Amino acid sequence: MVDKRNLFLIGPMGAGKSTIGRQLAKELNMDFYDSDQEIEKRTGVDISWVFDIEGEEGFRKREEKIINELTSINKIVLATGGGSILSKKIRNVLSARGIIIYLKVTIEQQLIRTKMSKNRPLLNGSQPKEVILKDISIARNPLYEEISDIIVHTDNKSTKAIVYQILNDLKKI
Repeated sequence: MVDKRNLFLIGPMGAGKSTIGRQLAKELNMDFYDSDQEIEKRTGVDISWVFDIEGEEGFRKREEKIINELTSINKIVLATGGGSILSKKIRNVLSARGIIIYLKVTIEQQLIRTKMSKNRPLLNGSQPKEVILKDISIARNPLYEEISDIIVHTDNKSTKAIVYQILNDLKKI
């Protein structure tokens, strides 16, 4: 089944979608895409700039278009943006076009993994990052779980261990 289907990685920021996705694509000899990187490549600016100029709504419209395009390609591994699943259209497209892997991570790990990142517009608010991440998780975690085919906890696991677990879980589908 895997050789005929796309693999879509969903989960919050800091879950490891891009890192895991690159390694998973390599292991499966598939092409890797990252929806946020594609937006940056096509706009010529970073995600923060798009958020500043177009707001979250403008960014989400771009994201919807990019994900729709990318999911039309066969045999890919796609790392989606953490908030992409807020769109019902994106959730439907992902569900219809591939296997969805939810990389689950605790807020504590997210704080560690995103600490040095400057390209996380939703964390640039005046509230403490922990509060922002908690609010985001309350809104998004049920959506991640609702559409996922596979759930992998990424806390305290190496990239290799996570990829190995995904490969084993894919054999069961």
